Amino acid sequence: MIAGHATPQGTAHYKDRFELQCGEGHFQQAGPLWWSSVGIGTYLGNADEDTDDLVYQSIVTCMGAGINVVDSAINYRGERGERCVGRALAELVAQKTVRRNEVIVCSKGGFLPQSLGVEWFEETYGKDEVPGIGMDDLVADCHCMHPLFLEDQLERSRANLGLETIDVYYVHNPETQLGNVSDKVFYDRLEKAFAFLEQAVQDGRIRAYGLATWNGLRLPPGQAKHISLERAKKIAQSVSDSGADHFEYVQLPFNLMMREAVGKPTQPLNGKTTSAIVAARDLGLIPVISGSIGQGKLEPLSEQQRHLFGDDAFNDLQRALQFTRSTPGIAAALVGMKKLFHIEENLAVCRHEPLGGPQFKAVFQSL
Repeated sequence: MIAGHATPQGTAHYKDRFELQCGEGHFQQAGPLWWSSVGIGTYLGNADEDTDDLVYQSIVTCMGAGINVVDSAINYRGERGERCVGRALAELVAQKTVRRNEVIVCSKGGFLPQSLGVEWFEETYGKDEVPGIGMDDLVADCHCMHPLFLEDQLERSRANLGLETIDVYYVHNPETQLGNVSDKVFYDRLEKAFAFLEQAVQDGRIRAYGLATWNGLRLPPGQAKHISLERAKKIAQSVSDSGADHFEYVQLPFNLMMREAVGKPTQPLNGKTTSAIVAARDLGLIPVISGSIGQGKLEPLSEQQRHLFGDDAFNDLQRALQFTRSTPGIAAALVGMKKLFHIEENLAVCRHEPLGGPQFKAVFQSL
């Protein structure tokens, strides 16, 4: 296993090495670390060796060209997503293309990966042989936040990635449980999950943790899948021995079509309701964006909207990535890429300066 973790000094060194070949503003400091404005996603694709090779090569290419953020999850392609990251990092570190302290590696647990299945869960936890956990903890035959399950999943992820320490470990789409269990049960389960993750930080297995969501932060209070960041942060503070908790990140979608993270007040905070991005900032949480180009299924822009992006020779998907990575207050915009021409297009965006605040606002208001 590769020792170490991303550090302020290491990520700053990576920035210094690639800053000249990337556009101004491509690297930004979020918390103590320097993040590339675009990160590599590893979600989509078939569970086969050909896709593995493409994902692996994408990571190798991108980390050698100015992208130091990679995001995965144990259930991505039945653990294959994480294993591709591990394979790439082993080669990159061995060849000294990157140092471990220069790259930010994120993964997730919560969904039962296809490689294990419901039968494995029942055999492991569902026969009263392990006190405190049972089949009731598995929701919709696919999701569990019990500490014993997360313990197993975290260890599998560390092995898949070949890393002693994962930089950011998310509870994956916890809103999957909402609507199936009551709010009280949900937040009780979240409290136990956070207590486990605080211990994992103390053990050096992760550096920080967060919530990776799809609907949970985009929906307003009263909706079945709504998650309150304010309540989650208070829970994290309550389970930390010192009060200095390590719940530091949120992941949520934002793109040209899915604009709720910025444009919709969904988060109660201090007696008011604000957007998820603003609430995260005010709570000391760092937002990371998923779904940056809507998996390539966005509607075409109008000529007037294209004009707002300026003179850069981008196609609409590049403009979509440029828009998302320019979102004020975020650490990085994640995008999956496997084909060489997609990698080249995304790296070309990184060589341009992100949209300034007024320009981002003008595009946002045109949508």
